[in-house]
Parts: sequence; C-alpha cells; structure tokens
Amino acid sequence: MKIYKTYILIILVSIIISLYLFEAYLRYTKESNFSNFQINKSYRMKVYQNETGKNYDERTIFQLYKDLKKENKNIVLPFLPHNLRGESNFDFFPLAGPSNSKTIVCNENGYYSIIESDKFGFNNPNEEWNNNEIEYILFGDSFTYGDCVNRPYDIASVLRSLSNKSVLNLGYRGNGPLMEYATFREYFPTNKKVKKILWLYFEGNDNYELTLELKNDILKKYLNNLNYSQNLREKQEYIDNKVQFSNQEIERKIIQSKNKLKPSRNNNQNNQMIKFLKLKEIRSNLRKNPQPRNELVKILYNINEFAKNNNSEFYFIYLPEYSRYKSRYYSQRNYKKIKKILNKLEIPFIDIHKKVFENENNPLKLFPFELSGHYNKEGYKKTAEYIYKYTYN
Repeated sequence: MKIYKTYILIILVSIIISLYLFEAYLRYTKESNFSNFQINKSYRMKVYQNETGKNYDERTIFQLYKDLKKENKNIVLPFLPHNLRGESNFDFFPLAGPSNSKTIVCNENGYYSIIESDKFGFNNPNEEWNNNEIEYILFGDSFTYGDCVNRPYDIASVLRSLSNKSVLNLGYRGNGPLMEYATFREYFPTNKKVKKILWLYFEGNDNYELTLELKNDILKKYLNNLNYSQNLREKQEYIDNKVQFSNQEIERKIIQSKNKLKPSRNNNQNNQMIKFLKLKEIRSNLRKNPQPRNELVKILYNINEFAKNNNSEFYFIYLPEYSRYKSRYYSQRNYKKIKKILNKLEIPFIDIHKKVFENENNPLKLFPFELSGHYNKEGYKKTAEYIYKYTYN
C-alpha cells in the first residue's frame, strides 16, 4: 500500500512539474515573440521605406487621431461592439460602427488603414445598398471587414472588381459567429435578389468568440427566436451617439493614464509570479481553442435553410491563421470537425488553407512582414480570387 502511495505521489509531482515547465515554455515563447517584434521593427521600417518610398508610421492610434481630428471632425477611433458582450445596462446591442465616418482601424503594414463607413457602419460605398441585385453578401469578422488595408484591397472590394457587380460587406471587427448571425438577421436586404451568401470563418478565434457571445442575453435571443430583431436599421442614430460617447471615454482614460504613476518593478514582478503560479498561459490557450459548439451547427443550419428559401447560394469559407504556418505543433482537430459539420449540412466548403496558403512556397508572405496579424494586400487578394473562381457561374 505504501508503494502505491509513493507511485501516486511521484506521478502527481511529475504532472505538476510538467505543467509548470510547459507554462514556462509558453511564457518564454510569448516573450520571445514580443522581443522579435521589437527587434524586427527597424527591419519592417526599412523594408516599408524601400518598397514605398514612405516612412513607417510610428504614431500610436491616439496620436494619429489627435492629428487628424484637427482637420477632419468626422474621424473616429475604432468602435468594437464585442467589448459590450459583458454589459447588461443598456437596451440594445450594436453590431457595427458609426455611420458615414472615417474610422482609424489598424497599422500592420506600415500605415494606418482608414475606413469610410456606409450608412450602417460597415465597410462599403453607400451606393452598394441601392442595387436591386447583389452578387455577393459577406459575413465575418475583421478579416472580412478588411482590417489593416484600405479599399480596394479588402476581400469584398476585390470581389466587386472581379465580378463587376454589387457586393455587400457585412463583416465587422471582433464579431464572432453569433454576432455575425445577428448581423445576418438585422441587415440582410430581404427586398433584394441576393445571389451568393459568403460566411467567412476565421479558425484563429471564432469558436472562442462564440463561447463569450453566448453569455449575452440579447445575442442569445437570435438563437432562441427566429422572429427576434432589435430593428438596428432604425437605431443608427443611437449607435452613432454611443460611438461618440465611447471616443470621449477613450480620450478621458488615456489622459488619466498619463497622469498616473507607473507601477513599480517589484509589483510587476509579483504580478508575473502570480500569473505563473496560476498557469495563466495554459489556461488561456485552452480557452481560446474550444471545440465547435452545437450552437454553431444551429447557426449554419438556419442560414442554409434561409438561403434555400431565398434562392441564394450559401458558401462557408475557412480562413487560416498565422500560427498554422509558424508552429510545428498546430492542431488540426477543429479543422477536421468543422469540415465534418459542413459535409453533414451539405454546405459548400471553400478551404482557403488548402487552396491558397498551402500552395504558396512561403505562406507567411501573405501576412504583413511575415509576422502574426491579418492578411496583407496579397493575402486578401489571393483569398478573394479563389472565392471568385470557386463561386463564379
């Protein structure tokens, strides 16, 4: 009996040691990536200057906002509705940003992309809403929205150019599958003929985003009631006011943070040690890679049925993440499960990983400076070209 207890103790100690060694490895990798990012900054600046003849924009997004605001009052800071998922003190949930505004988006390519939004806060020219026939309508997150590039280099703009027909981009930054489904329900133009519905799924975080979205009472209503609507088309003025308030709050917090004393080095070291003991990196990685949920199946089923009744073609587009091509230990588990779900539902599966990125000699060249982030112009372009090739008839 004593020997068994000793064996159990050895096993437990081995497991604990292994967990902390793995935690240390994850923390080292994270810090190493951050160090490499800093080291590569001068390299990125040099490459950008050589390729464009322009200087790499080193300003923070708030510095740029202050500079541009002097000349254009219509400039706004990024507004991310997904940050409101945990809120319960307001009576509606926005799914996009401010209307008819210039939004500073992000800088991954050496310059800040600035998106001029349409009347509902999406990345479209307003005239796209005037067409009676729409060739493509897109739903998705920041990759669909066109993060970190300007028009006409986002996926929707490339499709618009290739097809020479109307394309509506209803993707928005930070939205996961449930918010995308809510967007579908609120903004789909039922009074128009829509030929093709494109659902762009990003493997990096869409499953994780769905688990967070299901905690919001308003968003859950879209799953539980097919007739539910917030009538967001009629509430754009409220959304614009919320964005204005959000911008003011951001300014106030930035000014406050500049006036605060920085935390001492000892406090920072103590915080890092607590995070290490709590296995923060392991727990974070587990949360960010959950298995596909039944709710995702329900969302896809509902859209597929709607498409059939609407005489529209429905396509599921699988977008790969940077880690797939950088890490030697990338898990294919969820990729295979998603494919299985789509096959069962008989929904066409457009595999951008297999058909685009894997065919490149160096897939990392489709990311900014071969670093982690969204796709660069070439990445978005090749993705759109394959979608067009697959769907055009």
